Amino acid sequence: MLNKAKGIPVVEMHDITVKFPGVIANDNVSIDLYPGEVLALLGENGAGKTTLMNVLYGLYRPDEGEIRIRGETAYISNPNDAIRLGIGMVHQHFMLIPPFTVAENIVLGVEPVNSYGRLDMDKAVRDVEELSNQYGLIVDPHAKIEDISVGMQQRVEILKALYRGADVLILDEPTAVLTPQEVDELAEIMRSLVDQGKSIIFITHKLQEVIAISDRVTVLKQGKCVGTKETQNTTVEELAQMMVGREVVLSVEKQEAKVGETVLRVDNLHAKGPRNLPALRGVSFHVNAGEIVGIAGVEGNGQKELVETLTGLRKATSGHIYVDGIDIVNSQPRTLIEQGVAHIPEDRQNRGLILDFTVAENFIMRNYYKPPFARGINLDYGTIHTHAKQLISEFDIRTPHENVPVRSLSGGNQQKVIVARELSSEPRLLVASQPTRGLDVGAIEFVHKRLVEQRDKGKAILLISLELDEIMSLSDRILVIYEGQIVGEMTAREATERELGLLMAGGRSKQGLDAERSAVNVQHR
Repeated sequence: MLNKAKGIPVVEMHDITVKFPGVIANDNVSIDLYPGEVLALLGENGAGKTTLMNVLYGLYRPDEGEIRIRGETAYISNPNDAIRLGIGMVHQHFMLIPPFTVAENIVLGVEPVNSYGRLDMDKAVRDVEELSNQYGLIVDPHAKIEDISVGMQQRVEILKALYRGADVLILDEPTAVLTPQEVDELAEIMRSLVDQGKSIIFITHKLQEVIAISDRVTVLKQGKCVGTKETQNTTVEELAQMMVGREVVLSVEKQEAKVGETVLRVDNLHAKGPRNLPALRGVSFHVNAGEIVGIAGVEGNGQKELVETLTGLRKATSGHIYVDGIDIVNSQPRTLIEQGVAHIPEDRQNRGLILDFTVAENFIMRNYYKPPFARGINLDYGTIHTHAKQLISEFDIRTPHENVPVRSLSGGNQQKVIVARELSSEPRLLVASQPTRGLDVGAIEFVHKRLVEQRDKGKAILLISLELDEIMSLSDRILVIYEGQIVGEMTAREATERELGLLMAGGRSKQGLDAERSAVNVQHR
């Protein structure tokens, strides 16, 4: 836990109100941030957390309220005003240019120039190296953004803000796309920044991270401030109740699986990944009807390539994929949809949604060309809107109505649109990749319940998640992937965090070691 901050607030937001057509995003919200403090901003998807921080960063203008920076009233009409006041923001979806290098992204817009007025790239690299060493945010200035990990990209975003002189950092869902190891690294970085005098507001929905990282936590619900707590004087259960307004079941409740016939069988699957290198190396496994099979692993060990190969988004170089006995390897996505395969992608904005289409239109992306949504070549918008309203209600999607562009929804509500669409299709096989990424605790509880319901209805579910707790609590069987190979399999009852962690890091399980010893003993007899 960080030291409790003292002194005059570096940021005060008093009675902030922000109205959009049909919704009040912030309703007289007040928060304050002290020097050398980490303040967590907690709330459900659509509670108004990001809107409030967009006001502080100058992306939105409040309809009412006052902002004070270091005791002085501040008028922040755009991000340049915020930057001049020492405020930097790292957005949930990074604002980086993939073909540019790390150094080019960090200095973009405030580039150093030489005596001839030309870009001095050597000085830019030196500045980035000095800054990264100062704050312990080690990066390669020459690496291209498209070639580095998500965790490293986040470091670049933080360095961008620090390069522009930020003393206050806003981190919007900073751990949503990070591995457990990268989350630990980010926590250390935040502690280091606070130790050097920075103040941090981080938006999150993950209760354990609030307890582990923050000094205080402010909870928002439906645009209003529910209250602020000293982190050391609260609990996960209390915060969950404040956030959702009711008691939340933090563990997954499910009956023993009633396993049926094999729905998915993968045999000796090979596929290539970035730079045309092998990503899947002889993957074989099966998923039966009525069970959830979880795949655990550190990000970058072939999970993405496996999901894309199973869903027709990447070509396999060899091997077979059978769904209900039919080999569908290298089939088109529509063929797989017709075969009863549903897919919750890990990248909701690039692979799951068409952001400029409405919520209603995104709900029918799987089957827009068939009745009841199509009559010949025409869409039946009456049926489409009725269908959308039903799913919005059933899945508690926070949106003014079904006709708004899906890009206007919060990240968590965008995710719920995808989950609603895929689960409502009654699939034979559901490939769920990071299905609760970016969701708040109440929505996670809801999605987990829906996945278990699908399993109990006899659906086959393949779950890929970087959240080890999610894998262990939802799965009936667990597979571990490492460097493109399945290196372990066990039932959920047999699994322990230590055993799974060992396999995920490339080690061998106790079962594997025992089997090797038995084989050696047999040979010596």
